[in-house]
Amino acid sequence: MNTTALGTPTVPPRGSGNLRGVETFPDAAHHELGNSQLRRNIGKATHTIRAKRLRVTGEVPDWQALRDTGAAVKADVLARLPELLEQLEAAVIARGGMVHWAADAGEANALVAQLVRDTGSGEIVKVKSMATQEIGLNEYLEAEGIVAHETDLAELIVQLGHDTPSHILVPAIHRNRSEIREIFLREMPGVDPDLDDNPAHLAEAARKFLRHKFMTVPVAVSGANFGIAETGTLAVVESEGNGRMCLTLPQTLITVMGIEKLLPTYRDLEVFLQLLPRSSTGERMNPYTSMWTGVTPGDGPQDFHLILLDNGRTAALADSVGREALHCIRCSACLNVCPVYERTGGHAYGSTYPGPIGAVLTPQLAGMSEPGDPNATLPFASSLCGACFDACPVKIDIPSLLVELRHQKVEHAGLTVESAAMRAAAIAMSSSRRWTAAQKAGGLGGRIVAGKKGTISALPGALGGWTATRDIPAPPKQTFRQWWDSDEGRAALAQARREGDDR
Repeated sequence: MNTTALGTPTVPPRGSGNLRGVETFPDAAHHELGNSQLRRNIGKATHTIRAKRLRVTGEVPDWQALRDTGAAVKADVLARLPELLEQLEAAVIARGGMVHWAADAGEANALVAQLVRDTGSGEIVKVKSMATQEIGLNEYLEAEGIVAHETDLAELIVQLGHDTPSHILVPAIHRNRSEIREIFLREMPGVDPDLDDNPAHLAEAARKFLRHKFMTVPVAVSGANFGIAETGTLAVVESEGNGRMCLTLPQTLITVMGIEKLLPTYRDLEVFLQLLPRSSTGERMNPYTSMWTGVTPGDGPQDFHLILLDNGRTAALADSVGREALHCIRCSACLNVCPVYERTGGHAYGSTYPGPIGAVLTPQLAGMSEPGDPNATLPFASSLCGACFDACPVKIDIPSLLVELRHQKVEHAGLTVESAAMRAAAIAMSSSRRWTAAQKAGGLGGRIVAGKKGTISALPGALGGWTATRDIPAPPKQTFRQWWDSDEGRAALAQARREGDDR
């Protein structure tokens, strides 16, 4: 009988690129909270976007049914992902495109650089893309001597400002128009030195700068909002028209798409082209929806390459928490309703993916188990208010996923100051006698620390967070239960009953 060696099963590798900050969320958030201009910019923008979203979703009578359908389609995609990816690959190749598979950021970046070099060009134009931001494509190409020109207005602002995006939908949400004017005057070649901060004038300056690039650069790089397995069609939705220019004018088009962006059939777009614009920009439909299928002789790019990016997605798919996070369609609705994001902005998260969904997705893609890993603090960057779940167009239960990730982090961390305190509390609460004794001891200790002024202003060590921004009143000499059983308590209760009878 013949035998086949199947080898040892391996754990799928985690993602790399811009998926990990250099400091923990609390530390980064502390820095960002000190920027009052940033808080004003983000607060105004998120309030505006979520008000528009509420108006346009409220006018759809079957909005909840659309959300249910979107969630069901994404669940089906992830249950059949290998099959659908092979179907997409075959459809793209059959229509004249080429398909490449990238296991991580390094492979994807090297593929793009080689494909660009093969054209003989030293520059590219880019459609706004979370996937290419995730893998750090611009930085890689710069090191390879290839210039990448962002053509989305907000991405251009970020690029010229030597900054990083702080929002999934509006990368420059943390900048106001005066700041943008200063960036354009300082960094944009050929800009009018008398440029003011009128939004229309700023947009016109960017338009003039980019028009020449659209007409002369022969290679474009894009992401994809959706890929249709049935037909091999790719789709990009945007609001400015820059995507349409990049997707039609260059000779070569390179698309980097996360493997979870699939939809099974062309008809499934009907659902997502209603969910996405309403949830992201608060519009009934996107001003520009561009779709392309392979290569059409004499029309559009004549060389099309699709790079299917894993970069930790297979590892996330293998985990129940990560699998649900992969339902995300990058609409940013959860960011616009999150009270934590509104105050800290996106940079505090240290990842391409900020906000509530980023706090789930980033640890799943890149891991959070290494000692001192900043990603391990992201699941705690939430008030668990539930607004993100209510806003999500595909019903990702973000609060529950964050709680599960917190549980995983605590389990992995072993014995810590916090876990030791919880164990001590469990012992104290295991009987009424122990609990009463703990209360007496804690109350006495607290009153000693509070002293004559009656407040605790500073606690030592790991407990210092409790007093970092507030004073704690000294514990009372009596607990409520002790007061209830005392003569004073019984007298107060009797008095309250008499007053009630008199009324």
